[in-house]
Amino acid sequence: MKYRKKPALTEATQWFKNGDHPEDHSKEIKQGLTPTLSEGKVVMHWRSLNIPGGRFCPLCGNVMHKHGVLNEDTAVNPEEVVCPGDYIVTHLKGKYYRLHPEEFEAMFEPYEQTPHSTTKAN
Repeated sequence: MKYRKKPALTEATQWFKNGDHPEDHSKEIKQGLTPTLSEGKVVMHWRSLNIPGGRFCPLCGNVMHKHGVLNEDTAVNPEEVVCPGDYIVTHLKGKYYRLHPEEFEAMFEPYEQTPHSTTKAN
């Protein structure tokens, strides 16, 4: 027999910079001349003692300073690196994980709710 995966409605946000995820609740902080955003609750600022922020990412080619890290309290895989453009997907249990755009777009398609749609997001 053959089986087909059942379609499921999933919430996701494409991430490009700190504060992009709606559940980050980042606030503007005035430090010096350039304002910055506070730490996100889902995707945090890039920090690593082992990998300098000026190094280029082997996955996306951006400098590591432009990356984020999934918060260990809210992530399926704590401290997973998030590249600019990655999707932050809400897991069934309310935790978050990231997928590169190619992976995400192969698995999911946009959903437009119609007046007759009654499906809830997981």
